[in-house]
Amino acid sequence: MAYEVKLVKLVSGDMVIGKAGVEIGKLTEVAALQTVPTQQGVQMMLLPFGYPFEQDFNGTIETTHVLYEYKNCPEELKSKYIEAISNLTLSTGGLGGLNLQNPGGGKVSDISKLLK
Repeated sequence: MAYEVKLVKLVSGDMVIGKAGVEIGKLTEVAALQTVPTQQGVQMMLLPFGYPFEQDFNGTIETTHVLYEYKNCPEELKSKYIEAISNLTLSTGGLGGLNLQNPGGGKVSDISKLLK
C-alpha cells in the first residue's frame, strides 16, 4: 500500500515524522525530531518515538493527537527518515553518477571483481 511521509507537531509539542496512509487515521513508524545545539547552530536528530525504551521505529500515533501538519517536509529530512526506518542508504544526485552517454566507462569487465 502506498504511503506519504508527513511532518507534524503533536498536541504535546513534539515534532514527529511518520508514514501516513498505511493505516487510516494513524501515523506509523514514527520518529521524533529533536534539535541539538552545536557551535555551528542547531542540528536535527531523528530518534524512535519511544526512545530510550524502544530502539526501533515501530511506534504508532493516532492523527487525533496531531496539532499541526506541516505543508512541506524537506526532501533531505524525508531521505534521512527513510534511511533510518529501512536501514538502507539512499543515493542522491539522481542516478548516482551514472554516465548514460558512456555506460561502459567503469572498466570492470567481470562482475565478480565488484564483489571482492
